[in-house]
Parts: sequence; structure tokens; C-alpha cells
Amino acid sequence: MWNKTKATELLGIDYPILQGPFGGNLSSVALTAAVSNAGGLGGFGMYSYDPQAIVEIDRQIKAATNQPYNLNLWVSDNDVPSGIISDEQYEEAVKLFQPYFDELDVPLPPKPAPFHSRFENQLQVILDLRPKVFSYVFGVLSQDVLEECRKRGIITVGAATTLDEALALEATGTDMIVASGFEAGGHRPSFLAPADSSLTGTFVLVQQIREKVRIPVVAAGGIATGAGIAAAMTLGADAVQIGTAFLACEESNALPVHKETLFSAKAKYTTLTRAFTGRLGRGIANRITGELDEKRFLPFPLQSHFLSALRKAAIEKEQWDMVFFWSGQIAPVLKHRKAGELMRGLVEEVEEILER
Repeated sequence: MWNKTKATELLGIDYPILQGPFGGNLSSVALTAAVSNAGGLGGFGMYSYDPQAIVEIDRQIKAATNQPYNLNLWVSDNDVPSGIISDEQYEEAVKLFQPYFDELDVPLPPKPAPFHSRFENQLQVILDLRPKVFSYVFGVLSQDVLEECRKRGIITVGAATTLDEALALEATGTDMIVASGFEAGGHRPSFLAPADSSLTGTFVLVQQIREKVRIPVVAAGGIATGAGIAAAMTLGADAVQIGTAFLACEESNALPVHKETLFSAKAKYTTLTRAFTGRLGRGIANRITGELDEKRFLPFPLQSHFLSALRKAAIEKEQWDMVFFWSGQIAPVLKHRKAGELMRGLVEEVEEILER
């Protein structure tokens, strides 16, 4: 049976289909539960939430499904070692973005306040909650933390954008690896080398990792159909992780206009940029990505903080060419608008392909 793999056995799910755990408040309880209830593994991105909110969201997920689900954190949650930026960095950002603030009649924000990492506090909450699956990006966990997860019955899943990162994850003792190709929407979760030099395609990356590691491998990036699933598994993946197709579903917390854009002709044009967060990520090209040409931006996440008022005003005034909509390259083939229908469609497509 195509759906009986090392990944489904380990995770306790019916189908080797994982929903990408979106950050930036794009995840929702409804989407997570819908995917898990349909036999896949729903996921919720907890990066932006404080411990109390994580506890409440987990309570809501448990009330909506009795099936396994995944909670996700970012090991490296900032690129600001000192927590602050210089006046020169701030002035350079002002120079770049002032025309956009002026156009929307939005006051320029002050220099972003110092950033303090939240990961350790968030991690303790995850350990206390004991979800079936804990996935993490932008780094490796210590062997002590991974051992604590094993003691609590938590399956751990790390993300790799290169073979070296996959080997590092396996060496520390994580249970599964998500092989994240450059086609994927959202941030590139690279951690050993700059994201710009960690742009291997999904199907090449899956083969590289499968050849060298023993633990289950999950293919992510450029997959939104049964054909994509069948291809990934033929190349050695034990499961797939799908992001953009689930982000476009009614149950996700993306803006309605974001979802509609994923089904529009604009979805053909995605780009990798640091303009909106300070970290390299893929979304639909817009006016700002076209005009700024990847000049120097503030480090993550201070770039996001700096642009928050501009984003809010652009949404209020429906200036969509200034709002960045996350998307993978696969968006032009999307068909389903409900998570349950998407899950059923994926399963049926894989089975039809295998029958042929």
C-alpha cells in the first residue's frame, strides 16, 4: 500500500501527507484539525505566539481533533545577536521605504525596539504540552532536548535545505527530516549556510538526503497534486509536506485576497526576497519586490516590525501591490478551496496514478 510508510507508522496517520505549519498568524485551528481528521498530519506554526497563547491554541486543537497534529517552532528566531540595530541601519531602511510610507500617508515608525528571543520559553511549553509531533526550523536542537522529547513521547521533525543540514539533523537524533526545496513558499529555513546558497530543488534534495540518511525523509516544495506525491515517493520520500495548497483553503487564516491571489494569474510570478521580513522567503512578486531589487534591509524580525504599519495601512486601503503574499511556485495548479476536498483529491489522484 502506497500510504503505509515509515513516516505514517511513526506519526500514526493514515496518509503520508503533512500540512505545512505556517508562521505569521497564517495557521488556524480549523485547518490543522481538518487535515488531521482527514488522515494527514495537520500543523500549526507557533513562532509568533507567547507561551500562554500556545497553551490556549493547543487546547482548541485538542477539542477539534483526537488525531495526531504537529506544533512548530523556530530554533533561530532572530538575526540580531545584540537585539538592536544601529542608527545607520535604521536610516538606510527609512531611505528605502519612505516613499511607500508617504504614498499611504503613514508616519515613519521609530527605530525598532530591541528584540529578545522567545524560543526557550516556547520550547518549554511544547515539552509540557507533549504534542504527538514537534517540528522545528532554522537550526538543530541539542541532544538533551531531543532526549527529553523522546522521554515524553514526542516525535521530532527538523527541516533541511541542504544535504549537510540533513546530516547535522540526523547526527543530533531528530526522528524525521523535511527536505525543503527552493520551490517552496515561505521562508527558506537554512541554518548552516546562507539561504541564497541553499537553493537545491526538492526532487534533487530528496534524492541526496535519501542516499545518505537512515531516518524518514519528507519532501516539501512544489508539491500540490497526487502526481507530485507519487513522484516524491518514487524518488525515496517517506511522506510529503504541502504548504501553498493548504494555505489557499478556506480554513487557513490567510486574508481572503491572499487566497484569491493564489488562484489568480499573478500566482505564476513568485520571487525570493528579504524585503518584508529580513529573511529570504518566497511569495508572489509585487511592486516593492520589483522596485527595491534586494537592497540592504533590516535583520529579521526587525524588518517585519519596521513595516508593520505600512502593511496595515496597505490592507486597509486595499493597496495590494504593497502587500506580500506568501506562495510556492506550484500555485498555478491549485484546484481545491477546502482542506477536506484537497485531502480526498490528493489521495484519489495518487491511487489513480498507481493503478495506471
